[in-house]
Amino acid sequence: MISDDDQKYILTRAYVPEHSVDLITRVSGGEPFLINDFFCCRRDDWLIVVGYPLEGEFSPDRFENIFARIKNQFHPKHLSLMAPELPPSISPDCQEKQSDYFYTLDMKKFTLKAVLKRVVNKALKALSVERSTAMDEPHDELAREFIKRVNPPPRIQELLSRMSNYVGSAAQSVVLNAWDNAHKLAAYYIIDLAANNFSTYVVGCHSKKHYTPGASDLLCYEMIKMSQEYGKRYIHLGLGVNEGIIRFKRKWGGRPTIKYELCELVLKKPSLLETIFALR
Repeated sequence: MISDDDQKYILTRAYVPEHSVDLITRVSGGEPFLINDFFCCRRDDWLIVVGYPLEGEFSPDRFENIFARIKNQFHPKHLSLMAPELPPSISPDCQEKQSDYFYTLDMKKFTLKAVLKRVVNKALKALSVERSTAMDEPHDELAREFIKRVNPPPRIQELLSRMSNYVGSAAQSVVLNAWDNAHKLAAYYIIDLAANNFSTYVVGCHSKKHYTPGASDLLCYEMIKMSQEYGKRYIHLGLGVNEGIIRFKRKWGGRPTIKYELCELVLKKPSLLETIFALR
């Protein structure tokens, strides 16, 4: 576990979304730990290691040593590791790997371009924006529509399914809703404001069933305004993922700033007895 002082320490020095303690613990259902300036989260025999040090520069050698100590302390069977660079000792053994960049938007450099202003103003004629701290059936319905239409990776589907628990229990979470004139939910964004220096776009959906042009742009602008109100230095817009998402983030001024490597690893195969019980 971590103390309130530890959590304040993490959020003061946070610079990646995975440093948001409530976000990671509520989504994973795990227990947070702080080990040698590295944030970890454990649920049963699954361990999440955030390999971005809270103090000092990232060093592959330093992280290799800390990573070995973390494994020896927790003895996990399943490991999710994210870092600027994966340790050479585990990289070849990853069952799943991902390489990307965190895209961020610098608040000091942001200006609303004329073309985006026109899109936002047009969307405002058909939509109203609401800041909320709860999710209801319209959000579930839109998430189901989005999953059926897009078929995102299992990790995104799992994230969407856990958002109501996160929003309902994390004090620094906000839902931005775009409602059309018939009070149908055209789009929503979920934002995390816990870190001292930045806000985080966690996940969002837009509807084709109740489609309104510019709904996502309108919510992006609302997120920027809210981040400015809260005195955030920048916004974490998430990973690049694909060309379409990258184009949207670049359109709003997002730029790749921090390298991201992910490894999903099974360190200990289940015994025959464990496998039998898992199948029952």
